[in-house]
Amino acid sequence: MRAAATVVAFVLLASPSYSQDKAGIEKLNDAFAQAFNTGDMGSLARMYTEDAYLLPPGAAMMRGREDIQKYWRAGSEQVGDLKLTTEDVKPLGTDAAREIGSFSLRTKVQQPQEVAGKYVVVWQKVGGDWKLATDIWNMDK
Repeated sequence: MRAAATVVAFVLLASPSYSQDKAGIEKLNDAFAQAFNTGDMGSLARMYTEDAYLLPPGAAMMRGREDIQKYWRAGSEQVGDLKLTTEDVKPLGTDAAREIGSFSLRTKVQQPQEVAGKYVVVWQKVGGDWKLATDIWNMDK
């Protein structure tokens, strides 16, 4: 009986945190999209680790919250109505997870167009919070 209790305790302790599962990641993505869509780039930037990497398509790689915040601020002038859809979440130990998903947004031009694509991010646990450590995406067309 003691061995069974030890195994159960080990499994529970080794299980990924709630935010590493799909539902937890979806809540974090909802907060990301809300911050982007309302222009709250400070909150959006704080969702990244201090030394996070941003790898946007057709642009230079960026590192750190300040540059990431500048990038998203400029991007929000061109596009809006961001929607994120989590496709898969894979825990990478107890303090990291890889997420694959898709996104859609609308351009802010005279005749708005919908743009769709896919992304891969790595979430990292910092203190008690989950933060984006690496963020890369590209468009479907």
